Amino acid sequence: MTLAPDRRSSAPRAADLASPDLPGPDRGPGRWPGLDVVPTGLRARVASRLARQIFTAALRRLDVTVELAATATRPAQTLGRGGPVAVVHRPEEFFARIGSDGLIGFGEAYLTGAWEAEDLGGFLAVLAAEMADLVPRPLQKLRALYVARPPAFHRNTEDQTRGNIAHHYDLSNDMFELFLDPTLSYSSGLFEARHTSAVDAVGPHRRALAPRAGEDGGPALADLEPAQDRKLERLLDVTGVGAGTRVLEIGSGWGELAIRAARRGATVTTITLSSEQQKLARERVAAAGFSDRVDVELVDYRAVTGTYDVVLSVEMIEAVGWQYWRTYLETIDRSLVPGGRAGIQAITMPHDRMLATRNTYTWVNKYIFPGGFLPSVQVLDELSREHTSLRLGDRLSMGRHYAETLRLWDETFAGRREEVLALGFDQTFLRMWHFYLEYSRAGFAADYIDVNQLVWTKEQHL
Repeated sequence: MTLAPDRRSSAPRAADLASPDLPGPDRGPGRWPGLDVVPTGLRARVASRLARQIFTAALRRLDVTVELAATATRPAQTLGRGGPVAVVHRPEEFFARIGSDGLIGFGEAYLTGAWEAEDLGGFLAVLAAEMADLVPRPLQKLRALYVARPPAFHRNTEDQTRGNIAHHYDLSNDMFELFLDPTLSYSSGLFEARHTSAVDAVGPHRRALAPRAGEDGGPALADLEPAQDRKLERLLDVTGVGAGTRVLEIGSGWGELAIRAARRGATVTTITLSSEQQKLARERVAAAGFSDRVDVELVDYRAVTGTYDVVLSVEMIEAVGWQYWRTYLETIDRSLVPGGRAGIQAITMPHDRMLATRNTYTWVNKYIFPGGFLPSVQVLDELSREHTSLRLGDRLSMGRHYAETLRLWDETFAGRREEVLALGFDQTFLRMWHFYLEYSRAGFAADYIDVNQLVWTKEQHL
């Protein structure tokens, strides 16, 4: 498994594959295992040629511009119908990585500097909008033979899930504080917006339309904290948290939601598997004066005990793994009193894409969230109806708001890159984090993925 960079390592060293006029990221095998190795051999050459053909054919119908640098055997070439620009500095490496490792290779080629895009999110959003059809339909039937399956050690068993969580959330509290707003909310904000109502296969729901545009075409950084306030308070409102409410929070974050629930007079048990999050959450709870109302525990959700009036969980289900969604919902069910409510904010994907990709090992799994996978609203509704007494009611989707949240995080992170480096992270980490934030933003901007606040009520049996 490729781990986060070892902060004790020496300064970045140049790699043989680095372009002489580009700053080469540190691709030393000790810090980023395997990233300095470009696939070679007959199989890699054949896969590279096929990847080039598929990529070239796809670009003929996409509103992007891709500039391929000249190689020893090919002249420079410009592809696409015009739009956000990507420059491929090392085409042979680019296609070798994609041919051998698909979208993982595509992301790794960015980490090594084989390609660049000034408007990375804009470029990726065009690709995300066509994701289901980038590969020709006949070849998609061979998907199971080509794509890598998630490694067994990424499966979120009770023995392994803490390590998967630590991979991301124990990176550094200081690093997260550099780009998050003062609430330390690492989830989508809800900006000021109009709402529409609709009905789909799951039932009625509301949609928060694109955020109100500012002078620069989108929300400004000053709008982010109020957006997080609005998101958190709404979730507390729709679940009825108030004086005397007993609350279980699955996934503490850095304690903001628990603090707000306590401020309303609730008593809160909030759980996490990140020791770094637990430490800072406890400090923030104490500073807010609610240590007598909030208990921050280091425990797996499957091991929780007691009964509660409300269960809250913000963007934690994505880390559960599809094999355990039923267990997650059953845990909520047994933790709630009859008539109790569960408020979950969840990143979701369309049901058909979820079914098609649930056994796929992705770049995000490898570098960011081991064992993670996005559910569909439909599968959560079906599992809760079939295996629990929970019934889905209120639903608000707000994917475009996540796109703006991620844009502001990325801009803030980029502006504090020197402080990130001072914490011991390297240039490759900077590229990785930028790609992660913009890759995610593209998915929301293209409506390929969504984020929902979902409210279940536990049925009262007579």
